[in-house]
Amino acid sequence: MFLDSFYQMDQGLITITPEQGSRFAKEVANDFNPLHNPDAKRFCVPGDLLFSLVLSTMGLSQNMAFKYTGMVGKGAALKFPQAGDGEFAICDVNDKSYLEVSCSGATSDDQTLIENFARAYVAFSGLSFPHILVPLMEKNQVMINPDRPMVIYESMAFELHDLNLDKPQLKLTDSSLQVDGKRGLVTLSFDILENDILVGTGQKTMTLGGLREYDKIKMQGLIDLYEQSKQDYLEVA
Repeated sequence: MFLDSFYQMDQGLITITPEQGSRFAKEVANDFNPLHNPDAKRFCVPGDLLFSLVLSTMGLSQNMAFKYTGMVGKGAALKFPQAGDGEFAICDVNDKSYLEVSCSGATSDDQTLIENFARAYVAFSGLSFPHILVPLMEKNQVMINPDRPMVIYESMAFELHDLNLDKPQLKLTDSSLQVDGKRGLVTLSFDILENDILVGTGQKTMTLGGLREYDKIKMQGLIDLYEQSKQDYLEVA
């Protein structure tokens, strides 16, 4: 399974080290959000890794919705239910919830299908910054704090016509940013395609924190720093 090197399971509990979470973010999701750096003070496991683990352990259903209710930090031991009953939560040993999941329709445990779908979604998700978020922020004349960029995964949901998929791809169809003081809610809508044929639709939401007036020079500095961190990592890897 393509996720084997990104987690451990012991006595039914899943743990993810900061190094594993960071490698998944950078090497699979192409996501260089500093929150996923192993040495980050507020390190959190990538939401896309939790999403992928749910699919690989619980199966891919036609209709699924994910609500992120907490940030998985260093050392958290997660309980994944043995079987989903339509609604379930991923919690730690203290029953703190991090992810709520609902699913319906046909379900597949085909690991090849699951890997292809997970990789397609994660690749799409990894494009958020700077490709999607920067134009949205510029349009609304706000920006995240360049010194402490805060972009938090809120939710994701999708509906598939069926599970007869081989190499699905995701395509952005709409994006919006709703600003409320220093916080903003980003909504991304997408189509799911198979050989350029529409086979499903979905939506992802994220919260932006620490919003302030848009500064083109500071934003470009943040983009440059992001791209440089990516280049530095790839050169070492």
